[in-house]
This record gives sequence, structure tokens and C-alpha cells, in this order.
Amino acid sequence: MAFFGELGYLVPELRAPGAGGGMLFTPLDGCALREGKEPIMRARKGPPEGFSEMKIVVVGGGEVGYNVANTLSEEEHDVTVVEEDEERADKVDNELDVITVRGSGARPQVLEEAGVFPGCDVDILVACTDHDEVNILACWIAKRAGVKRVISRARALEFTDSPTWAKDLGIDVMNSPERSVAREILELLFVSSAVHTAELLDGRSGIYALRVAPNSALVGLALKDLRTLYPNFIAIIVYIERNGTGYVPYGEMVIEANDLCYIVTSREQAWKLEEIYQMKKSRPLKRVLIIGGGKLGFQVAWKLESQFRNLDIRLIDHNREKCERLATELKRTLVLCGDGADESLLRQEGIEGADGLVCATESDEANLLFAVIGKALGARKTIAVVRRKIYMKLDNYMSVDAIVNPNSALASVILRHARYKSGAGVLSIIEKIDAEMLELTIPAKSPAVGRTIMSLGMPKGMLVALIVRKGDVFVPVGATVVQADDKVIVFATSDLMPEAMDYLGVQ
Repeated sequence: MAFFGELGYLVPELRAPGAGGGMLFTPLDGCALREGKEPIMRARKGPPEGFSEMKIVVVGGGEVGYNVANTLSEEEHDVTVVEEDEERADKVDNELDVITVRGSGARPQVLEEAGVFPGCDVDILVACTDHDEVNILACWIAKRAGVKRVISRARALEFTDSPTWAKDLGIDVMNSPERSVAREILELLFVSSAVHTAELLDGRSGIYALRVAPNSALVGLALKDLRTLYPNFIAIIVYIERNGTGYVPYGEMVIEANDLCYIVTSREQAWKLEEIYQMKKSRPLKRVLIIGGGKLGFQVAWKLESQFRNLDIRLIDHNREKCERLATELKRTLVLCGDGADESLLRQEGIEGADGLVCATESDEANLLFAVIGKALGARKTIAVVRRKIYMKLDNYMSVDAIVNPNSALASVILRHARYKSGAGVLSIIEKIDAEMLELTIPAKSPAVGRTIMSLGMPKGMLVALIVRKGDVFVPVGATVVQADDKVIVFATSDLMPEAMDYLGVQ
């Protein structure tokens, strides 16, 4: 079945790939027009200097859409939010300096009201509702209207299993929050002392945040001397948090005890971080428990099975039907039907001394409680999944080793692709850090070509963290000569990033 909507688009049936049936969204109904009102006047921090304003439509005003719209509007981009739920729409309307359109983003009439129509000047459409079909159809319509770049959230795993399927529909980026946060959880388990992680270069490198132990050999050492003390460990500290204040470090900066250091290194060398920063011997993972058998719990178990052949993985869920299904889909995971707060069950399944406990149910409160209980029962590292932003601050007050947020993870991915017209890869490491990592390719005409990084004279607050050259990834030193076609990963504060691009001759 196919039909023409009011905007002249041939609208297809939308079902999950390979599915014989599914929900069909038809953009036939009219939309609720927003009421006219005076614009909200709020102070904005403005866009990073050197970057032009973009016209952006965000479909979905939930937590992810709200955060994305808020960040982009603060940078003085022209943002319109489409939201069907009245309560969410009112929240966006009252709290953000954006235009709010009420209605479903799967309907051409609603998108037209938001500025998406054939020949429109919208730069980016981001679809991040809780309904995959709405997101995909909104992107499909937007692409055919001439929107330059479309980005879709996908919750169902079948929508992200095939990398070509989305591109065939014209969707530039399709991202699963479950998969994003699952990767983060694996890195947190892999480097047990890390409190935050972020993937770089498709997993070949990463950023790991670790505190400096008082007895670490790093205490009192200047950053420029790190390579001398550890000549075989190739890494670079790109950010330091000290007493509530953050810094992009420079060579003469001296490391202090309890500094929270964000380190960029290859995944192959990440295991050395604990020995250097925490004075702990890293050990291979032996046993991991997962509470919650939803999409995220399944993803974590599946990824652990794929990467760790001899790992003892145990997944607990209270729903028997779900457990029976998971037992057929997971090959080396012991699936148990039970209560994640049952002390006797946890003890029986080896919580004491377990390398990790991942609490990934649909309840934020339950996950935090399970993590606290697991820590008290002897788990080496506990990770709680929360979706409400307010709970992210509780790791300073509760005995939980790490808290991860799927919505924040997705928002970071979206902002990475949406923030600049060029689509350059921007990675915001942690929300509270006002710094970015930008992936750039050095053009042949760049004034940096043939010069050493030291001779570029880049000021404090910006540094080159990694270089990818002919497939090799390495951390540069001051004497490293920049070459044409180098892919460089630059770390800088948000306000200095345009200047860093100028130094490297990248538009």
C-alpha cells in the first residue's frame, strides 16, 4: 500500500525490516496548530565563534529532544520542536527559546507547519521520539523535501542491524541509545577504575576518566614528563578536573592526587591505566551479573559474549516469558528468572567478588537500589542505568561506581552530527565538561602541512590528541610533522574550537 500525502510525497508502508506485519503510520490527519504568543526572551550563550546559524527541526520533545533543542537554541540556532503530547509540548514551549509545533512528526502537514516542505531551507531534522516508525517516516519525508541532513533515533534493534537499510531511505544517521550505552558499559567494565568512558574511532581508541590515587607515581609530575616516565605507554591527558574546576591541560601542568584525568589511548593499552593512575593490577573479567532483560540488558550480554569468550555472564529478570526468550537468543549467558533485590539469589549466583554488576531494568530507582545492594554484597564494580537526568549526580552520594544515561548518550551522538553544517565529528565527552573533540582531515593547502605541532603555536586550551595516518592511529608529540590527509582529533574548549580549526587550516 502506498498513497500521496498533502505535500505530494509518495508515502510507503513502514514496518520493521524483514517483518511480515507491523504498525502503519499514515500522515492523513490534520495537525494541531500552535497558538500564537510572544517570543521567549532569554540570554543565550551564542554559537561557537566562526560557525553560522542553522535551521533545525527536532521531532520529539521528550528528554532527548528537549536536551538537543536546548543546547542548539542556546547557540542561537533557529530551532523548531515538533511534539504531539500536550504536556511535553507545553514544557518545551514554556522553558525553551524555540518554536513549538503540536502534532505528530509522521504527518506531512505537521512537518510543513514546522518548515519542512519541498524547497525548504531546513539544514537538519532530528527525529528522536519514542516511536521508531514516527522517527523514520519523519526523516523520509524531510529528506525528500530537501532537508540537508536527517538523523533518526531507533529503539528497536532490527532497525540498526543493517547499516545500508537506513541509507537506502536517505537517513544520514540512525542511532540506537541501547547500543550506544551498551558500548559505554563494556568500556566501564573493561577498565574497572574508570568512572566515565567515550568511544573514539569506531572503538579503536577511547577516552577514560580515572582519578589519580595519592600513592600514584604521577603525583607531582608535570604532564610533559609523562612520556619519559612511561615511554611505552602511548596516551595523552586531554582534560583534568580538580576541586570542581576543569582544565584542558598544558605541558607544565603538575598532576595532583585525586585529579580526575580524562585520558585518550588505544583500546589495546587501556588496561594499563589502572596500574598507572590507581596503582591497581588490572585483571581480566571473570564474572558479570546483569539485572534486567530488556533491550539494554540483552545488548550488554550479547556484546560481552562477543568480546569475552571465557566470561561467566548471568542475567536476572523477573519476567518468565522474557527469560525463556532470552535463553534462546543468548548462547553463553545463564538466564535466571528472579528478583534482582533477592540477597540469597545474588549470593548464590556469585555477587561477592563479581567483576561487574550492571543494573539495567526500566526503573531508574530500582537500578540505583540494585547497584547499592550489589556493592554492599561485594561486587567490584556496580553500574546503574538511569534515564532521568537528575539522578546522574547521585554517584557522589551513593555507593554506585558509575551511572550511565541512554538519553544523554543519544543526545551526545545527535549533537555530534548536528552541531556543525559540515557534519564534522564532534564528541562531547561528558555534559558537564565544556570541551569538545573534533575529527578533522587536514587539506593539502593547509598552512599546517609540513610543520611540527609544536611550531603551530596553538594556545592553551587546545591540543591535538590523536592522528590517523594511512590506517595507523597514534598520539603525536610536539615534534610530529603534520601531513596532508592526516585525520587529526583535536580537543579544545567549545569557544576555542573554531580557532583550533583555523590553526589547522580546516574550514
